[in-house]
Amino acid sequence: MINEVEHKLNAELMDRIRRIKHIALDMDGTIYNGNTLFPFTIAFLDKMKELGIGYSFLTNNPSKSTNDYLRHLSAMGIKAVKDEFYTSAQATIDYIRVHHPECKRLFLLGTPSMIKEFEEAGFESTDDNADDEPDAVVVSFDMSLVYSRLCRAAWWINQKKLYIATNPDRVCPTDKPLVLVDCGSICSSLEYATGREPDVVIGKPDPRMLNGIMERHNLRADQVAMVGDRIYTDILMAQKAKALGVLVLSGETTYETAIAVHPNPDLILRDLAELQQMLLLAHEID
Repeated sequence: MINEVEHKLNAELMDRIRRIKHIALDMDGTIYNGNTLFPFTIAFLDKMKELGIGYSFLTNNPSKSTNDYLRHLSAMGIKAVKDEFYTSAQATIDYIRVHHPECKRLFLLGTPSMIKEFEEAGFESTDDNADDEPDAVVVSFDMSLVYSRLCRAAWWINQKKLYIATNPDRVCPTDKPLVLVDCGSICSSLEYATGREPDVVIGKPDPRMLNGIMERHNLRADQVAMVGDRIYTDILMAQKAKALGVLVLSGETTYETAIAVHPNPDLILRDLAELQQMLLLAHEID
């Protein structure tokens, strides 16, 4: 009986994998680690093209603009186009446009690259000045963080301005011997100082990022796989959007952590190379 149940579960899983037409790929920890491209990434992308499976790059890291990411991937040997990207900065821009169109002036706690992306989208970035009042505060992963700007963000948050975080990540993956403090940790310091959490947190696990990919490519949730290395962002977003959640162990999460959470990811795999093998097997069965 156990073998029959396992066979049925395996058959159902392979059928679901066979229906996948598009893969949403996390970046740090999934296709590369810091500045180091995983050796299986390019072969995986090439094979997806052969199989007729589309892919998009999703990232909660808003510290680089889309153009910066294109250059970053190109330097690693990956050819990509703008339409294949959706960052948490873009998702935040879309959110403000739709839900708070009155907000034009923003105090942006972020890198110069991210600030430029907001300005190119039509927003005005306010200065670190009590007389330069914003309509909202946007806090992100800021590797150029300046103490006075952190204090200014806290001031405007205390003044009850709309407060948006681009992503909830505590740390950013890196191949360097240090901890990259990410947006979620910066927001924790602001919460401790002001008593306020963000009014809204954009980026994974918010399902709007994945829903945007579905709308862009006219796909159903059962035709999309979200692949990433984090349970609390990548996999949780897949579950909220009802897409296939594939956790890869090439980044932040360990196998012991992965099997301890509930509900479990739909798939727990070593890396993209193992996912490639499963996709090939599913198509052979078909």
